[in-house]
Amino acid sequence: MIESNLLSRRQFVLFAAAAAASSPLLTRGAESQDGYLKGRLYKTLKIGMVRTGKTLEEKFATAKEAGFDGIELNTPGIDVKEVRAAIKATGLPVDGSVNAGHWNVRHTDPDPAVRKKALESLKEALRQTHAVGGNSVLLVVGKGVDGPEEEIWKRSVENISQAIPVAAELGIHILVENVWNQFCYDHEGDHTQTADKFVKYIDEFDSPWVGMQFDIGNHWKYGSMGDWIRQLNKRVVKLDLKGFSREMGKFTKIGEGDLDWADVRKALAEIQYAGWAAAEVAGGDLTRLKEVSANMDRVFGLTSQA
Repeated sequence: MIESNLLSRRQFVLFAAAAAASSPLLTRGAESQDGYLKGRLYKTLKIGMVRTGKTLEEKFATAKEAGFDGIELNTPGIDVKEVRAAIKATGLPVDGSVNAGHWNVRHTDPDPAVRKKALESLKEALRQTHAVGGNSVLLVVGKGVDGPEEEIWKRSVENISQAIPVAAELGIHILVENVWNQFCYDHEGDHTQTADKFVKYIDEFDSPWVGMQFDIGNHWKYGSMGDWIRQLNKRVVKLDLKGFSREMGKFTKIGEGDLDWADVRKALAEIQYAGWAAAEVAGGDLTRLKEVSANMDRVFGLTSQA
């Protein structure tokens, strides 16, 4: 029996607020959609972005001072006792984690032995995330180089589905990230692509415990991020974000480049999004992390400078 980790008061308040904010009774009219995310969106970041502090507690404290509401770890591989101590000392919750090694040990691999390792890694990630109070595990499901799309689609769905009972028992979401992995989009295609395949892929699991951690910047090169959010709708459980410039063809700081953040905000209001958004950009010291936090505030309309 896995020991349950009680949520801190801070975590409870954040999660309860997010759940309440998603109620249809709180939907705002079109005239006020641009401010919709205030009080509904909570900022988190990847632990690897915190490039200062010798201990985990110091890293948590830095993230909190920079203006973040939570932090994401890499699992499996964490020291649960150390993480719990850092949470208790700083009051900063772990909202979720990223499944470590998912790029190299893949659910799409043609070798059943590799897929078995990927499954065990995902299951342990779910267990460790639960043990520290998180509620999601981000997953890159595989790579298009592992075979024809129909084959890797089937392999990955069959493999990941075996982890759903663990996810359901623990109350942890398995969240697929849209990444440049040559799967569910045309890697050589243009910017007119849609999220149709991602919708179909998530729906094939037929489980409330499988959704998306939609990365707003990753596929701006290939389609409209606002329209993709509208298509994915409630399948979007959490967000990742970075900037991207189609003109330059490269990723940028959050808010730089030519990504249509106004339409992103509008789309998030339309689907009544409430929850976590994770920065996934170059990190650094406290000054740099404060910059990232402020950039997030601006693009999501959390400040008057949006």
